[in-house]
Amino acid sequence: MIYHAFLIKYAEIGIKGKNRGIFEEDLVNQIHIALKKCTGRFRIARTSGRIFVYCESEYDYDEVVGALRYVFGIVGICPVRIIDVVPVPELKKAAAEFFGSEYPDRHVTFKVQTRRLARNYPMDSMEVNAEIGEAILTSYPETKVDVHNPEVMLHVEIRERIYMYSHIIPGPGGLPVGSAGKGMLLLSGGIDSPVAGWMCSKRGLKLDATYFNAPPYTSERALQKVVDLAKLVSRYSGPIYLHNINFTKIQLYIYEKCPHDELTIIMRRYMMRIAEIIAKRTGSDALITGESIGQVASQTTRSLGVTNAVCTLPVFRPLIAFDKEDIVTLSKKIGTYDTSILPYEDCCTIFVAKHPVTKPVLSVIERHERNLTEKIDEMVEEALATDEILVVDVSGVRCIKHREDPLKEGM
Repeated sequence: MIYHAFLIKYAEIGIKGKNRGIFEEDLVNQIHIALKKCTGRFRIARTSGRIFVYCESEYDYDEVVGALRYVFGIVGICPVRIIDVVPVPELKKAAAEFFGSEYPDRHVTFKVQTRRLARNYPMDSMEVNAEIGEAILTSYPETKVDVHNPEVMLHVEIRERIYMYSHIIPGPGGLPVGSAGKGMLLLSGGIDSPVAGWMCSKRGLKLDATYFNAPPYTSERALQKVVDLAKLVSRYSGPIYLHNINFTKIQLYIYEKCPHDELTIIMRRYMMRIAEIIAKRTGSDALITGESIGQVASQTTRSLGVTNAVCTLPVFRPLIAFDKEDIVTLSKKIGTYDTSILPYEDCCTIFVAKHPVTKPVLSVIERHERNLTEKIDEMVEEALATDEILVVDVSGVRCIKHREDPLKEGM
């Protein structure tokens, strides 16, 4: 076994003060969940401001690193070689051998950084740095020391055993999923909403999602596209409970009874109403949308205010100040872009007015919504009754009749 453990580095968690331990436990839990998918036995330990994943059997290195790279809260994954505490001459030899195995092309500058937690070790950190540096220079004369801007940093931690590492594989950062509660994402088949969900998940929110379909105006391919997007986001967020709602009757009724330049904003208000009902029933603390100021008529400042007026839960819009180019760049980074641009329309694009209102007045919108009074409450209940709950994760999709709790169920 080349590496005996992985040191897990975090960033923001380290400044959480008295709550730091809670966030560390959340991160440990998410690491446990991620490693369930990997071959091998692992033990996770918190010690002295560190989280270590100990490898207690043979394992697939690429599989383990691949799993950990999707865990929010991790900023760095460091493969660690562990040896018993040995006298300085043996430590120098082991460190030089480890350095040589890590960097076959030794034409590099380096620095040694030691952290001595075992106070009974006969040398202090600075002395260990000097001794190991000398051993590396002696073994590999082509190397050079650079204490200011080294190409390689060899870390040595002297604990109950001696830990050595030099590579830091980037993680996604953020906070552990579930540490900030749960949010209901309004997920369409576009570019924006999957990115918004990913961003909120990175801030610690567990995700549920609601999708509004409009058969026969939208196809099964459109639904499959949304499921595929949820699956891509779930690599980071864990399983997503996707609520598939039939919205056709409501759309047609609004089209029949309301001014056509207000169709989009009124439909959007009913989507938010329905999503909030589901969110409250299932324990979400907020709604999440992919809206960005001015991107379309329903996303002007005035339109967003009119939309917000139907909600009592907070509405998170993490993309609110993003340019479209910024959103596209991020969607490519997280792997959702190619799926988002597949040509299957969602219900928001079916009944679009030629000249939609961009500065709606709330009192006017509410007056026109009174045209719907006769049937709309019944239609909302009918739409909620169509709720098909799909549990989506990287391993596949399953349909359930009764909802389980995803935070207790595990990922």
